[in-house]
Amino acid sequence: MTVQYVGAAAIGAALGVSRHAVHKWRTRYPADSHHPFPVPDVEVDGTPGWRPNRVAEIADWRDGLPGRGSGGGRPTATRQEFIMVAARKGFDRKEALRTIAVFHEEFPEMTEPQLCAWLIEKFSD
Repeated sequence: MTVQYVGAAAIGAALGVSRHAVHKWRTRYPADSHHPFPVPDVEVDGTPGWRPNRVAEIADWRDGLPGRGSGGGRPTATRQEFIMVAARKGFDRKEALRTIAVFHEEFPEMTEPQLCAWLIEKFSD
């Protein structure tokens, strides 16, 4: 039986960032740092892989980065896109961010990028 793992590109896509951002996190936050990046489950020829069920763990890790608490930090690409779509619908930035927060409370199983993509789709209908 083949075991499936996800790489930096898939983790980046799930979190709304680039593969390069995931690699930078691994470099900036090694195992001996104050906020170490989650260790991969496997490495093949230097390429890391994580079990798919660990994406939420990595999202939680990312949310614990300095400046990310309470909506701080740099927004994900999908959040930025949602804010632009919401602005075209008459929302200001604060209203758009509150919309994300309210829906995240209602659907905690969704990551922010998933939620923003879903909202963008709904706003486009």
